[in-house]
Amino acid sequence: MENQKKLLSNAFKAFSEEAPKHADAWMKLVQGLSSASALDPKTHNIAYLAVLAALRRINGIPFHVKMAKKAGASRDEVISAVLVGLPPAGHVVTEALPAAIDAYDNE
Repeated sequence: MENQKKLLSNAFKAFSEEAPKHADAWMKLVQGLSSASALDPKTHNIAYLAVLAALRRINGIPFHVKMAKKAGASRDEVISAVLVGLPPAGHVVTEALPAAIDAYDNE
């Protein structure tokens, strides 16, 4: 758990510390949606990385790369997840690549 806290963005840490009731409600929503998913954990996390990259939410990349890796995703699968958005989102997805590779390699 302590290792996961290190991966949280400063914004999410502030959210959790300064608005704990809101953060708790948010996490319950996120966990509920995740458990409702028909996807296995690896596929869910790979898809999540693709969405983060397309939306340019770089701060969330390290945490979710670790979750994908924990679920069995390979380095190449993580890279492919980041780059799968190239056709619809364009070159902006490559902005997530350094954070994803660094998170995967430095566990």
